[in-house]
Amino acid sequence: MTRRVKRVALEVLGWLLVLVGLAALVLPGPGLLCLFAGLVVLSQQYEWAERRVDPVERAALQAAYEGVSTAPRIAMSVAGGAALVALGVLWMVSPDAPGWWPLRDSWWLVGGFWTGFSLAVSGVISWGLIVYSYRRFRVRGEKPPARRG
Repeated sequence: MTRRVKRVALEVLGWLLVLVGLAALVLPGPGLLCLFAGLVVLSQQYEWAERRVDPVERAALQAAYEGVSTAPRIAMSVAGGAALVALGVLWMVSPDAPGWWPLRDSWWLVGGFWTGFSLAVSGVISWGLIVYSYRRFRVRGEKPPARRG
């Protein structure tokens, strides 16, 4: 019974991470990271997921490498993380809609506290990933895996 519960829990976790990752590819958040984590979890049970782990990992590492390849890219990445944190704090504080806001007040900062929290957490995660990428690719001088195809 315990094995079955563990299998179901891992499958639910894997699919949840994949869905969050797909959403975060277009919304603020660590999309490739969540997608990769979900595929890693699902790859323990499904061969099709195992075949997709390597290409997603290569794409994520290539993006990380490119993100720290030059000083302006590093600065833009850090600024992007700061923007996410600042927007998250704004969302969490949830000030009244300003006078210039053209839509109904209910459309100002839609989503409330938890949207702001997820934005701020995404910004902090992005800073952590920038530090990781910088240390891996700039300090240690590693190269990302070669693209196949």
